[in-house]
Amino acid sequence: MVPFSILDLSPVAEGSTIRQSLEGSARMAQKAEEFGYKRFWLAEHHGMPGIASAATSIVIAHVGAATKRIRVGSGGIMLPNHSPLVIAEQFGTLEALFPGRVDLGLGRAPGTDMRTAQALRRNLDASHFPNDVVELQQLLGAPVENQAILAVPGMNTNVPIWLLGSSLYSAQLAGMLGLPYAFASHFAPDSLLDALDIYRDRFQPSAVLDKPYAMVGVMGSVAETDEEAQYHFTSAQQQFVNLRRNVRGQFPRPVEDMESFWSPMEKMTVEHTLRYAVVGSQRTAEAKLNDFIKDTGADEVIISMPIHDIEARLKSVELFAGLGNFMRVAA
Repeated sequence: MVPFSILDLSPVAEGSTIRQSLEGSARMAQKAEEFGYKRFWLAEHHGMPGIASAATSIVIAHVGAATKRIRVGSGGIMLPNHSPLVIAEQFGTLEALFPGRVDLGLGRAPGTDMRTAQALRRNLDASHFPNDVVELQQLLGAPVENQAILAVPGMNTNVPIWLLGSSLYSAQLAGMLGLPYAFASHFAPDSLLDALDIYRDRFQPSAVLDKPYAMVGVMGSVAETDEEAQYHFTSAQQQFVNLRRNVRGQFPRPVEDMESFWSPMEKMTVEHTLRYAVVGSQRTAEAKLNDFIKDTGADEVIISMPIHDIEARLKSVELFAGLGNFMRVAA
């Protein structure tokens, strides 16, 4: 069986509010729990009017309080934006609130534009990322003798740490440290297979993991028909075009015709970027997702469902879960 998980950005849909977005994330987490998803992760992004999960640990607490069993966590926290001590305290607090349910996924990108990144961390040098990861591991683990700095809450919680990436760098580091690895193929597909090969080839068993464990990301929109699913997915396609045009706004409503929205070059670029997206009816989605799992050898699939209408998004969660029995047979 290949477990399914969800990555949520708390999308602020056109015509809605941030409060409604956060309420939607809680409802989505509850639906994911109901249908047997393994994790519900939220991502750190800043300065984006269409994303409400900037204060990621707070939103994790929000969805954790709305659920009972599903694992909750970050996909991810952009560690260079923060001191390891602050993150250890935040996730130690989350672990105290939701014992045995918290994951800490870490990335090294800023999760925003360069001006906002500078406002967040002042120093744009991310070269300390490997040392920061090791420091964070120590702060969340058992203190050593005469350790001067303690994370309270945090120490002795051993919150599981994941490394996230969209290039080969984090794959090498995750393998070297013996940590689970998640690749962002839902928006950066080009290095996927190379990164997985590097991670598996260079993996060193550790105290937390004795063999590689790779999670891969896909975007998804599943509906009763291929046409309906594709209609909902035009919101994500518009959003990617807007990012390339440097147009910031709320998450767009779907449109009947993308051809009048994007240029031929934009279409080619976005379709390349989203080529692993699973869009369609359950039958269509099963075929594409099964091929993806076979090609990647994924241990787990994490699905981002960028759908404007919350009811359609919840329906997609339900229909995706229906693929689970198929994946048990086909994987």
